[in-house]
Amino acid sequence: MFGGLRLVRVRIVRIVRVLLFVSLSIPLLLLIPHHQQVIKLKDVNQQVGQFEKDLKEQINSNKLLINSLRSLKKQSNGGDGGTEMDSLSNSIAVLLFSCNRVTVRRNLDQLIKHRPDSISFPIIVSQDCGHEPTRKVLQSYGDQITLIRHPDLSDIPLTGKEKKFKGYYKISRHYAWALNQTFNTFNYNTVIIVEDDLDIAPDFFEYFKATYPLLVADSTLWCVSAWNDNGKEGLIAENSADTLYRSDFFPGLGWMMTKNVWLEIADKWPKAFWDDWIRQPAQRKERACIRPEVSRTKTFGKVGVSNGLFFEKHLKFIKLNEQFVPFTKYNLTYLLKDNYDDWFIKTVYGSPPVTVQELAGGRIEGNGPVRLTYRSKVNFKSIAKAFRLMDDFKSGVPRTGYRGVVPFMFRNRRVYLAPPPDWKGYDTS
Repeated sequence: MFGGLRLVRVRIVRIVRVLLFVSLSIPLLLLIPHHQQVIKLKDVNQQVGQFEKDLKEQINSNKLLINSLRSLKKQSNGGDGGTEMDSLSNSIAVLLFSCNRVTVRRNLDQLIKHRPDSISFPIIVSQDCGHEPTRKVLQSYGDQITLIRHPDLSDIPLTGKEKKFKGYYKISRHYAWALNQTFNTFNYNTVIIVEDDLDIAPDFFEYFKATYPLLVADSTLWCVSAWNDNGKEGLIAENSADTLYRSDFFPGLGWMMTKNVWLEIADKWPKAFWDDWIRQPAQRKERACIRPEVSRTKTFGKVGVSNGLFFEKHLKFIKLNEQFVPFTKYNLTYLLKDNYDDWFIKTVYGSPPVTVQELAGGRIEGNGPVRLTYRSKVNFKSIAKAFRLMDDFKSGVPRTGYRGVVPFMFRNRRVYLAPPPDWKGYDTS
């Protein structure tokens, strides 16, 4: 709290300095010859215009900080904080990462449209790159958002093959700064992270609000994601939009984590490729994420630092949920590890084993779930490609995998692509 107060004082001093500069500049201009006054006035006007922009951003940022401080003060005085989601200190911040896409408006409009209110889900937009057209778009939202700008736009010196990955280094640097601002400056305890190229489902906020208590209660969970890596049409049960899973694979693309997790990993945050890094065993620590059957986000960002990697072959085919599921009215405790694992293992290994040829050839009676067995990474890749699944591994974990099992749909039948029953854990070699 005291750190926040110091930050407010610093910002007030900055504002006073700006006002002093403007007030002192005007009388000094009276001593300058007329032909020089015209030039100087233009310079002052430009500087004043820039100061006005900076002041507006400072004011918007201060509003959010002061609201957080008021909430902390109220709690320390023993006041009634209201219901959990009504209390500012328990609000779930939405942190939107932006750079140079003016199409950020598409994402922001959806976030503002679908959020239940601005107190439960305040939106912080962190802009990198210094792209002026994008900045103007963001400023047009006024106090509907809090705009912060990454102060370090310096180049990152790289050599050799690393040069072509400079964008990933800048993204990682931006993430570290903005997450520190959200958790340590604005003092939020939970954040939903989105990027500027995501469409969201109508029940995006309902989904996160309902799963938040699970994230807090179950120490074997460390994130909730809105994304299904294998969420293409034909691979999902579209009529099961209320179905959720545990996953050992960190999905990203619209995800929620707590301040405790950030404090755990912040000091060792990587210089680049943060998403692959966060999937490593040293960070994951055998914890899982919650993810949906039908994705609550979909990316429209074909052009970016990845140069359209996976977009044409995969990402553009992801199905975005279109119906509102009232998750907060459901009992989701089945997702807690103690409840989930017994059911999951019995369901997967209680399903009859079949071969790829039997499944693909339609030579299976009934319409119940079945199990395909893989015995190596090479074997997994071969089967995954045959059924249009993502076939890569990150730190030994297949996408959407839980205990090595990847669920998907094939011709309206549930299929579990699973290791043998005596599975010993992921091969991270």
